[in-house]
Amino acid sequence: MTKPSAPILEGQNLVKHFWVKQGRGPFARRAPIRAVDNVSIRLDAGKVTALVGESGAGKTTVGRLLAQVVRPDAGRVLLDGKPAPAGRPRSYAAQVQMVFQDPFASLNPVHRVRHHLARPLQIHGFGTGDVDAAVADLLRRVALKPPDQFASKFPHELSGGQRQRVAIARALAVRPHVLIADEPVSMLDVSIRLGVLNLLADLRDEERLAILYVTHDIASARYLADTISVMYAGQLVESAPSERLTDSPAHPYTQLLLSAAPDPDRPAPPHLAGRGAPPSLLAPPSGCRFHPRCPYAMDICKRQAPPSVTVADGHVSACWLHVDAAQRTSSENGVPVGAGSHIDKEKQKR
Repeated sequence: MTKPSAPILEGQNLVKHFWVKQGRGPFARRAPIRAVDNVSIRLDAGKVTALVGESGAGKTTVGRLLAQVVRPDAGRVLLDGKPAPAGRPRSYAAQVQMVFQDPFASLNPVHRVRHHLARPLQIHGFGTGDVDAAVADLLRRVALKPPDQFASKFPHELSGGQRQRVAIARALAVRPHVLIADEPVSMLDVSIRLGVLNLLADLRDEERLAILYVTHDIASARYLADTISVMYAGQLVESAPSERLTDSPAHPYTQLLLSAAPDPDRPAPPHLAGRGAPPSLLAPPSGCRFHPRCPYAMDICKRQAPPSVTVADGHVSACWLHVDAAQRTSSENGVPVGAGSHIDKEKQKR
């Protein structure tokens, strides 16, 4: 049996709370927004991992934690198996780069494309040779040809897709091992999204990049990603190889996401359609955070957070439906759920 390779970048039990002020005057108090609670995720070389969920699920915060843009309150980030250095030193930035959602906001409007690509080369010590040749090579790698035509342009002279390709080229300039793409196509026209997704797929295949693809669109995640992890209200609820997750979703929330994705061959389950809205992360529900919207909710769902249960090879779901009745009773009595948990098929069919 081949031993699985170690991940290039890994987040273990990440926790991040943002504090906000509630009320006014002497009665004001600070309360935590529980943006990320105990999330673990790994990125492997030559693989795309998609992080999927509704707006406010904590996907972007997980990406920023992995990029060391924000610091976790608990948990740790490992780069090549070693704890990531505090802050975001240049050595870390050279290996882990981030592409942001809005390509126009991430590029300085007063500088030409050449400046955006030459600057990271110079900062990280790659600009000792022919900078113009290096810039041209970066533009070719993101399919902006001929490069001379694009290097002299300002961001406002480019289309949204071209700007996003420039942002990707800038991230590639420092020769990273990991690329974190935060909703990279959500602000682009539908007609050009596929080109950017194919570019990311080429970078995965040709340059062995480990890519985190953050998105709310589970259909594009299936198209691009090797593995999909689903987040809800700051927590991971399911993770599996992309085709298995979309063909056989094990968590009711994943089923709800899929029911919202257009597919004429898959009718939407009537018992899942339009069931409520995501909870406030200032006061998330007790137990399973999805239970107020779940048609299968049981009493234990309201009181205890579900364990992560392996339902198939590489397929994990955090749901009490996958724990048999005897083990659920034991858990309520304080006995941890054992490793032999299995799918409660009767509950799943209801």
